[in-house]
Amino acid sequence: MNSASPILEIKDLQAKRGGVPVLDIPDLDIRGGEVFSLIGPNGSGKSSLLLVLACLLPWRRGFLLFKGSSITPGNGLMAYRRKIAMVFQEPLLFDATVSDNVAAGLKIRAMSRADIHRIVTECLDRFGIGHLGERHARKLSGGEAQRTSLARAFAIHPEIIFLDEPFSSLDPPTREGLIDDLQRILKETRTTAVMATHDRLEALRLSDRMAVMKDGKIVQTGSPEAVMNHPLDEFVASFVGMETILSGEIIKTGSGTVMVHLQGGDIEAIGSARPGDRVICCIRPEQVTLSTGLSQESVSTRNTFAGRVTRIVPLGLFHKVSLDCGFFLTAYVTSASVENLDLKEGKPVFASFKATAVHLIRK
Repeated sequence: MNSASPILEIKDLQAKRGGVPVLDIPDLDIRGGEVFSLIGPNGSGKSSLLLVLACLLPWRRGFLLFKGSSITPGNGLMAYRRKIAMVFQEPLLFDATVSDNVAAGLKIRAMSRADIHRIVTECLDRFGIGHLGERHARKLSGGEAQRTSLARAFAIHPEIIFLDEPFSSLDPPTREGLIDDLQRILKETRTTAVMATHDRLEALRLSDRMAVMKDGKIVQTGSPEAVMNHPLDEFVASFVGMETILSGEIIKTGSGTVMVHLQGGDIEAIGSARPGDRVICCIRPEQVTLSTGLSQESVSTRNTFAGRVTRIVPLGLFHKVSLDCGFFLTAYVTSASVENLDLKEGKPVFASFKATAVHLIRK
């Protein structure tokens, strides 16, 4: 269970890089023991915010507080830096053996040789690289090097670990294994972690909370479920994978449901609004079902539309199918379904989705 009180806070913070404003964060808190992810597209300010939190990028105004105390160059900065660690996209290992790399922070702390040996052995085993202790860093694979970098960071028992796109340069199988191990180790050690990533699936797997960033600002913060399924605006909706985003107007309300008029059709959704309200309908592609005929299930689903396939894009085990139903709609279907339904560009189909699949955002 995460601590209710924040371990790290930002108040009215602004920062520049190369004279250009990159951050404007009125308020942010990181709770002790949680995994907090910063997500957003490239250039949104994720890495800059991570560098500020790690005191590697100076801020122009505002406050950074660690356990309630303000951190400044003349007040608590060095003590704070000894309690944090950072892992970058590139491992940035020393020209030395794996064991010497992991021991680096412990030697700086003037620990005894026996304690260094014990902690290094423990960290190497924890990250599954105990057999690599005497191997030189230049002879490591990408995954082995990043495991070494993580072991080095955890060796000093940091209170907070900062992770800047730590998996982005790894191949998928290596990434999967490392994410599993990091998730387990964070849970075992209860280390507070702040991770910057543009991969929303990574953030979903690891995070207790997340913040979506755009143009140096935080536009939404919350649990992964809240951010992914209840975005506050079109930008967040698009970034978290709601590929169908449609503007419309409420024309009818019922008990917990509304009818939205779009150019090309009407959609029933769960929600509350008044007739005449302008709204945006957001629908995840995995919530859309395709068929070549009207089945019993599709007939009973209020949101069923005749359409035509306009494009099919293979995405590994799934295919992204774009549809023209009078309005544009996107669906994800399995490779087997593409074959069984004989889907191809120009083919007429029926698209169905439930009222609960529609997320409404008021304009």
